[in-house]
Amino acid sequence: MGNAQFKQTTKWKALIALGINYPTTDGFVEGTYAQSVNFPTVNLGIQHMFKRTYGVKLDYGFNRFKNDDGSPEFKINYSRINAQFVFDPTDYLGFIPVRMRTILHAGPGFSFTSPLGNLGENKQSYLNVLGGMEIHYAINEKVSVYTDVAYIYGLTSLEDYNPVLSGLGAFNGSVFNITFGLAVSLSGCQFCD
Repeated sequence: MGNAQFKQTTKWKALIALGINYPTTDGFVEGTYAQSVNFPTVNLGIQHMFKRTYGVKLDYGFNRFKNDDGSPEFKINYSRINAQFVFDPTDYLGFIPVRMRTILHAGPGFSFTSPLGNLGENKQSYLNVLGGMEIHYAINEKVSVYTDVAYIYGLTSLEDYNPVLSGLGAFNGSVFNITFGLAVSLSGCQFCD
């Protein structure tokens, strides 16, 4: 992998990932809580690196979670959009293999929650801050597989709204995600193997 080619192929990337999520219990009214592992979590993003070590990313995430045993029944769609700063410290870490990259990402965004069924009146929207870490393994110069561990902190609290039906199905909180996906180069190295 030549350095010039590598820079071109990492300049623009599309990212798609699928995984699981855990919504924090403090985002629900008392007596209501979600399962600790929920599926699906879908993340779609586009990333632009200004230099080898830093860039920006815009991404959209979708999560669904539902009630755990002992909680009133609900299902919630949680979506978010975030603009993030991206930092790749891999070159400063001497122990990481050549085909691997470590990416740190963080930035502000907006969250939307929408309960399903007859609880649709309990829609919420609020600001968030996301922080996470990705580990990439290059299959070739254009495609890598990766895992992402991220925490989306909701800049809100239950006191910020007056929920219908005592808050059943409403969610104003934070979400922890683990996803696995593909990163595909959208620039440079047109004929790479």
